Amino acid sequence: MSDTANRETHSFQTEVGRLLDIVAGSLYSNREIFLRELVSNASDACDKLRHGALTTPSLVEGDQEFRIELALDAKAKTITISDNGIGMNRDDLMETLGTIAKSGTSAFLENLGKGDEKDDISLIGQFGVGFYSAFMVADSVDVVTRKAGEKEAWLWSSDGKGEFSIEPAARDERGTTVTLHIKKDAKEFLEEARLKHIIKTYSDHIGFPVKLGDETLNAASALWTRPPKEITEQQHTEFYHHTAHAFDEPWLVMHNRVEGLVSYINLLYVPSTPPFDLYEPERKNHVKLYVNRVFITEDTKGLLPSYLRFLRGVVDSEDLSLNISREMLQTDPKLAKIRTGLTKKVLGELKKKANKDAEAYAVFWKNFGAVLKEGLVEDDGLRDRILEVSRFSSTSGSDLTSLGAYVERMKDGQDAIYYITGTDAEKVATSPHLEGFRAKGVEVLLLSDPVDEFWLQHVPEFEGKPFKSITRGAADLDNIKSDDAADDKKDEDDTPTLGSLIAAIKLELGDAVKDVRPSKRLTESPVCLIADEGDMDVNLERLLQRHGQLQGGMPRILELNPGHAIVRKLAERASRDGACSDALLQDAAHLLLDQARIADGEAPTDPAEFGRRLSTVMENAL
Repeated sequence: MSDTANRETHSFQTEVGRLLDIVAGSLYSNREIFLRELVSNASDACDKLRHGALTTPSLVEGDQEFRIELALDAKAKTITISDNGIGMNRDDLMETLGTIAKSGTSAFLENLGKGDEKDDISLIGQFGVGFYSAFMVADSVDVVTRKAGEKEAWLWSSDGKGEFSIEPAARDERGTTVTLHIKKDAKEFLEEARLKHIIKTYSDHIGFPVKLGDETLNAASALWTRPPKEITEQQHTEFYHHTAHAFDEPWLVMHNRVEGLVSYINLLYVPSTPPFDLYEPERKNHVKLYVNRVFITEDTKGLLPSYLRFLRGVVDSEDLSLNISREMLQTDPKLAKIRTGLTKKVLGELKKKANKDAEAYAVFWKNFGAVLKEGLVEDDGLRDRILEVSRFSSTSGSDLTSLGAYVERMKDGQDAIYYITGTDAEKVATSPHLEGFRAKGVEVLLLSDPVDEFWLQHVPEFEGKPFKSITRGAADLDNIKSDDAADDKKDEDDTPTLGSLIAAIKLELGDAVKDVRPSKRLTESPVCLIADEGDMDVNLERLLQRHGQLQGGMPRILELNPGHAIVRKLAERASRDGACSDALLQDAAHLLLDQARIADGEAPTDPAEFGRRLSTVMENAL
């Protein structure tokens, strides 16, 4: 019986309310997933208690057989899902069934409801809020729960329309009972055959018996312990959904049994869409660790490197101690051996996939490449293996390239792997710095992930070829012959003298630039800015400034395109007498600097003065 005198009524967190509006009003074609989600939650509750009982056996005293029970009442129009797992107290109910206590919630809800129904379901799964799927089929939901080791039970109730209530209740044993009051248009789920089919389809892999009356509906054995050849693609998909709380399809399945000094089984999945928390600062892994099929933890820092945090699945070892603490587990040498073995296996499987199906691998790289490249900074022992599976955009075309393929295409006279970095892929691909390299037919890697600047500090070369930024130092294109020898001859014969212009610009700009010089990298644009050879690369400086790790910056070198019409005319003007006091030439010097800054995605040094100078020059030109 409920205690109405002590009933508390609360409003859902705003985000939950919006979520429920979408769940209850929009998602119909996949409504059967509600049962999978609730059974999965019940399984997790049993797992958590089984782990807790390792150190506190009294929690399961008198009832050590974990189970999940279903009940139908067609007359009352209810479906009940019960478990004897860890249970919840009042605080747990408030935290779990009233809020979405995860960062990124706002971005999640912005996307929810904008795409098709399949995308919405995928997002709901990624946020681990599958409980709310109950409102797809239920007018109201009651949850009676009692936490293991505590005497008090609680009733949580809601019709999913903005509020929920919590009040004391009665429950003889630990665990949770979820009762769904089924909607009129969802009566199909009150049929035994329908529920049996759903359990067999979606929850056969659950490691605890799922019962309807006296009948056990699932295999109730750990999927990963079965021979790989006996597991169907559908079973893999549903187990991935269960363990990852996701709704997409696994992109890659890795199921292996390793025996030796340390024996373990891994069943790992690469998602086909990025998990919502992929770039959270904590960089948590979500592969579940089991010892002899007993769940230990989902957040073992030593199990996999953080650059493989997109993986989902389980690792089960018989050689780790059941009673070891999580803190000691992270320094266990056996766990370190498992980590090394798993990491090498994953990188090996990715290499096979990349070589076998470049198009499919390109999709993976788009989703997780930026994360995988973190390993180039963090894992020097496996850096070469990570480089093998790394792919990059380049000026050679739309397909991604490996570094090995890039080196094979290097031109005669080219002794470096050229690259350009930035934060916007489109702007990087159209940067003026690329012009001379394109004219010579020299391929340049286009790097637009924030991590690129940092791994390049740790990987100075590949196969003896140094990495060289095209936005730092001299262009070094003289030794590389272009595809058309006539172009090289034209470049040599058609270069005007810029000495007077360079002197005038240096005098006017002063310390705003480090130097002014003719450019060998520009063919179409009049100017560009580069960092000097020993200075910090332009994009790295910009990234550090954005994150408050660098104040100010080094002045850069302004390069002039000798062949550009503007530069030619300015050079002629600078060679005349009185050029030092030429106001238009002085304005032009600042405009050229600001034009170079704008091309790099930066603002003019002084926007007001930029506007004034531009107006003056245009007025004189008309």
